[in-house]
Formats: sequence, C-alpha cells, structure tokens
Amino acid sequence: MNQTELKETIMSVFEQNKVGTLSTVRNDKPHSRYMTFFNDGLVLHTPTNRETHKAEEIDKNPFVHILLGYDGEGYGDRYVEIEGTAVIRDSEDLKHKLWSDRFSEWFEGPDDPEYIVLEIEPTAVRLMNAGEEPQTLEVNS
Repeated sequence: MNQTELKETIMSVFEQNKVGTLSTVRNDKPHSRYMTFFNDGLVLHTPTNRETHKAEEIDKNPFVHILLGYDGEGYGDRYVEIEGTAVIRDSEDLKHKLWSDRFSEWFEGPDDPEYIVLEIEPTAVRLMNAGEEPQTLEVNS
C-alpha cells in the first residue's frame, strides 16, 4: 500500500471509529481512558473538562498515545495507533463546532468555561492488523 492509499485507509478508520483510548503520562507511568474523537484530517479533537486529570497531565507532558478501531473481530480487524502531541484548546469556534447535545450531561453548553477540547497533532500513525505488516504513515510535522 502506498502512502496515499495508507492515508485513505487511516482516514476511513478515523471516520468509522469515534471511541478509542487516550493515554497520557502520570507519575512516569501510562494512564489510559476511553474518549470520543473527532478528526479534521489527521488532527484529532476530544472534548473534556478543564478540571480532569488528563488536562493536568497534558499540561505537564503533552505526549499522548491513541488507539482507534478494532471491533473485537480478531486478526484482520484493523486499528490505528497514533503517537502525538496534545494541546488544550478553548477556542469558542472549535467548542461550538464540536458541541453535541450529548455533552449536556457534563457541561452547561458550548460556552461553559469548564468545557475544553484536547487537540492532538500526530507525530506517527500506524495502521495495524490490516492483513499486512504494520504500516507507518509519513506525517509531516
């Protein structure tokens, strides 16, 4: 698979799989949790509360690891590993763009000051379990 085909396949995994794991570092150890992801090209966004451990962990160490895909079907059930750098965004435009009424359980609305968005810029993206050896997309940083 060439880089163009690989990117298209990775984008397909992004579009079909919105829930994945986000791993940060706490006390020099990995800390993972499930999150909902939205993508803008290869850049991922996930909403969260300003007062969470993950926001604090990203402030201290912005390097994250994400797994998206894999539905439990076994070998051949493709998924993507993403290494990246996360930043906290509280842009009104971005918060309104990503807002969903489902978030009302945690936030008063898109203008809630506790509502922030984690933005993950990938530094490495690998397609796994797609019937071939893992393939790495060349990411232009």
